[in-house]
Amino acid sequence: MKNLIRSKYFRFGIAGTLYLLWVIWVGNYWLLPGLLIVFDIYVTKKVNWSFWKKRGKPASALVEWIDALIFAVIAVTFINIFFFQNYKIPTGSMEKSLLIGDHLFVSKLSYGPKIPNTPLSFPFTQHTMPLLKTKSYLEWIRWDYHRLKGFREVQRDDVVVFNFPAGDTVVVEQQAQSYYSIMRSYEEEFRNQDKRAGQPLRHDSYYEKLSRDFVRNNFTITVRPVDRRDNYIKRCVAIPGDVLEVKAGEIFVNGEPQKPIPGKQFRYRAKTNGTPINPHSLERLGIYRDDVMIEMNNHYILPLTNENLKRIQEYRNVVSVEKILKKPGEYAYYVFPHDTAYAWNEDYFGPLQIPSKGQTVELNLHTLPLYRRIIEAYEGHRLQINNGTILLDGEPADQYTFEMDYYFMIGDNRHDSADSRFWGFVPEDHVVGSPVFIWLSLNKDKKFPANIRWNRLLKAANR
Repeated sequence: MKNLIRSKYFRFGIAGTLYLLWVIWVGNYWLLPGLLIVFDIYVTKKVNWSFWKKRGKPASALVEWIDALIFAVIAVTFINIFFFQNYKIPTGSMEKSLLIGDHLFVSKLSYGPKIPNTPLSFPFTQHTMPLLKTKSYLEWIRWDYHRLKGFREVQRDDVVVFNFPAGDTVVVEQQAQSYYSIMRSYEEEFRNQDKRAGQPLRHDSYYEKLSRDFVRNNFTITVRPVDRRDNYIKRCVAIPGDVLEVKAGEIFVNGEPQKPIPGKQFRYRAKTNGTPINPHSLERLGIYRDDVMIEMNNHYILPLTNENLKRIQEYRNVVSVEKILKKPGEYAYYVFPHDTAYAWNEDYFGPLQIPSKGQTVELNLHTLPLYRRIIEAYEGHRLQINNGTILLDGEPADQYTFEMDYYFMIGDNRHDSADSRFWGFVPEDHVVGSPVFIWLSLNKDKKFPANIRWNRLLKAANR
């Protein structure tokens, strides 16, 4: 048996079978000639694939270290692309379901791994080289979207990691905000300048061009392919074909309320009798110091889950607690689809149908704001408006058929989450994976070792 295991043909059989199964899974049969390389590595040994090591001579400690490092980098890169990767929660958009400082094991197999659009890149970087602050990837090779077979499709209420859809264009100096939100902020500022000066307001396209020119002349702009955009994590509240509506901050899908989410929280105003709330009391509720705003007369603005709401209402010095909500019909320029024809805000949004692959919708000047980014940015068509007529790739069009499925993602921290309410749909080719469990959790407000949240280790992340 030992001789069989040591046999070069037996080892080639195992390695060759695994390689063949991988080629079948990937679905690219142009990779089959790679079996010849596997055969040479295990059997013929004509080529020294480890060229940094001399055959027949013992390797130095340095060479052995380099050999181990190269193998580790290749192995981990392969695992990150096809099986799983680590993801650290950087912001509070999913509080209190997932916390800032949670390190997640994200499965690529859940929905199927994506073949990289830009396979030539520096290992373990998303888009920027450390210290050098330059692109960490090359675009000499660009592959189209292709997803391998996974265990299941994205389901409603899944927690999902995905590439940020609005991260295709980035203002390098202000990467915490999307390029498009920065543009809209300047558009609104230029529009308000005309209002304050008593000037007649111009057409929206004028302010859009003014804003675009200002941003491009004053900041550094870069463009990123899908797989090099920042990773975001939110809850998928609506899947293709669903009709979504937000009323008083609560989500309704196809007319039914979303299932209860224990970690969901909103921003509230807590009024006291004039005495302050003990900071340790807020700490026991899991509320970060940075999340608390104190107004005059010891009135507090703070995020609360339903459970924390009940607890803070029992404080002796708390007189009242009320949820902070926008009004129905109150237009917010920063909310999707960023058009006054849709008087939506983060608390009153929709109804909106989520596009599905093969679905055909009517295309006119009213519906265009909903689907324009899908058609131009995600599905690569050219749109123009000529005297009220919509031209699709140069031809008049009054309908459009979607080429991909789309999803709607919203954070559980409803009043502190940059999500689909602000930038729209998430295309299927942006979906990265599903978080399975938390393998480490560190509290940013405490020092080691008190910052380790032991009660969160190995806790399920997708629920």
